[in-house]
Amino acid sequence: MSRIQKERDRLLASTARTVGLTATATALICLSVPGSLPLPLYLASLVLVVCLAYAQWQLATLLRLMVWMPVIVVAGVALILIHLLPGSPLGPSAISAVGVIGAAAVACVCVLAVTSRARILLLVVSALATLAALGVTLGMTQSRLIEPLVFTVTGWIALTATGIWLSRTVPRTLKRISTMSRAYRVERQASETEARRRQSARLLHDTVLATLTLLAHSGVGVSHGALREQAAEDAALLRQLRLGFTPDPARSGDYKLKPVEESALGKTLESVKQRFRRMGLEVNWHGAGQVLLPSDVLDAFLLALGECLENVRRHSGVNEAHVTITDDETNVRAMVTDAGKGFDVATIDTERLGFTESIVARLRDVGGNARLFSSPGSGTTVVLEVPK
Repeated sequence: MSRIQKERDRLLASTARTVGLTATATALICLSVPGSLPLPLYLASLVLVVCLAYAQWQLATLLRLMVWMPVIVVAGVALILIHLLPGSPLGPSAISAVGVIGAAAVACVCVLAVTSRARILLLVVSALATLAALGVTLGMTQSRLIEPLVFTVTGWIALTATGIWLSRTVPRTLKRISTMSRAYRVERQASETEARRRQSARLLHDTVLATLTLLAHSGVGVSHGALREQAAEDAALLRQLRLGFTPDPARSGDYKLKPVEESALGKTLESVKQRFRRMGLEVNWHGAGQVLLPSDVLDAFLLALGECLENVRRHSGVNEAHVTITDDETNVRAMVTDAGKGFDVATIDTERLGFTESIVARLRDVGGNARLFSSPGSGTTVVLEVPK
């Protein structure tokens, strides 16, 4: 059985169970009205009602339907025929109970009986048996016959039509959903194919562009001087990023982006302070707030200052440092002081003082200098000096 048929049968069974249980509960209420049946027959009808409700509940399981459907018919017909036993005309509540049982409690099998030939045969037999039991009961008890018969015939026709409509509508709906799913899969595959095609086109474009570039350079490629110049620019950019401030280029190729060749020291000092604060070192600044320095001098100055503060953070044993910035007409000085454990400068190799040779050489290249003062237990002071 396909998934569409399973979904169809599940919907039909749920509908039949809901209609049947509702009708059975209504019939039980009508039978419970005092005077509808004598007490012994009422107790017997309760047993039949329980059997009828249990069989209707089992319809939704879709197991042994050809067993539970005849049980529903037999129990419903028995509930109708049990009203023959008193031998007296039926009251309004009894007539209502008989009508509800015949029109819905038993007719709920119509919803499921339209899906196969065997079930259609069971539908015909059940309808004839219900109508015959209803006619015999109402006729022999000399009760009103027209209204219950019309109600019963209408119920069987309506539930049969409902079963036919659901059995045809559900498969069409599920087939349309399946068609939409296939269309979605096809569209997704087409999108993936288009993406792969575009990727291949980009790869081909890059390959052709690289080949044309190589041919334009006569097979030599980029010169060593151009590579070294680009590497130097990248190294400068990385140094600026490591110092913690956003690069602000002065030119791009042949175009000047800034009309000045100097940068303010105050902005960069604040970024260095914030960077070391995040690492746990509190830096207190003193002295001049804004000093203009050429870009190459500023890079060397900040690199040496950052190295001094990193030494304080790692080796001094304290979490606070003081930086005093002073300047005059020719020079800018930075004095980095901490109250850490200090050391004896005479006993330490110059290569282990915290200044790499490249930093000292960079300061000297721009005309600057660095001096170190320290003693055990009295902290360390480093003086950096660069020209303006």
